[in-house]
Amino acid sequence: MGTPEFAVPSLQILIENKFNIVAVITAPDRPQGRGQKLTASPVKQCALDNNIPVLQPTNLKAHDFLEELKSYDANLQIVVAFRMLPEVVWAMPSLGTFNLHASLLPQYRGAAPINWAIINGETETGVTTFFLKHEIDTGSIIFQEKEPIHVDDNVGTLYERLMLKGAALVLKTVKAIEKGDYPSIPQESSAETKHAPKIFKDTCEINWNQASKKIIDFVRGLSPYPSAWTKINGKTYKIFKVSDTESYNQSESPFLTNQKDELHFKTKDGWLSIDELQPEGKKRMKIEDFFRGNTI
Repeated sequence: MGTPEFAVPSLQILIENKFNIVAVITAPDRPQGRGQKLTASPVKQCALDNNIPVLQPTNLKAHDFLEELKSYDANLQIVVAFRMLPEVVWAMPSLGTFNLHASLLPQYRGAAPINWAIINGETETGVTTFFLKHEIDTGSIIFQEKEPIHVDDNVGTLYERLMLKGAALVLKTVKAIEKGDYPSIPQESSAETKHAPKIFKDTCEINWNQASKKIIDFVRGLSPYPSAWTKINGKTYKIFKVSDTESYNQSESPFLTNQKDELHFKTKDGWLSIDELQPEGKKRMKIEDFFRGNTI
């Protein structure tokens, strides 16, 4: 059970290792692009390429879907970047249902674990497989693998590494369950447990009154998607990369530019350079390319 690109390597690695995948469950086709053409999810495309039956329920409690799912008589269900499942679905297989989550649980439960780990300035994250139970992301842990977060990582680069590391962990988990020899470690939450709620556009606006390091991590944690943004002279710009720059403390202006290859914003404790941005209605570009045809 999965939908986006993140879930595809997990499906592929099980196919390559000759596991009998009786069906794939994914989101309904969605309109995309300017023509709003109905487009299959990456997971559906992978399933079709490998002649695996595809189910695309809109209602996971619908009688017809449940009957069809039951007819496949699966021993095990694997969830990678799908949606919340009702108990009637996750409790159906004899060996249960496990989920791959892109964090070291119990840290960063929620919809956006990769984003929040970077936003919060973490230096390490990872992937976890765990059995599903009623409360989201709280089931017993099977395996975990750590992954460092580098200072130049953004969501895109970390996503790629966790996607592949997660696929390897899914394979390891399935093999262990097949043998009937695997850990099942209850999660322990505490006051220090950090969460990873869904991110909305309104919360992606950059607050330039924060410390430079916090802003750098905020931008990295939202790049390339959904992307941090700021307003400059009434226009909205997506911001993909910022970096520390020399001090301009003598200036009282919130930002400075030479209209050629530099755009600096004042922060709580220094200045940051905008390195990559995207004006409304245009493509992402480096700051020097932006100033070739635009002014601020």
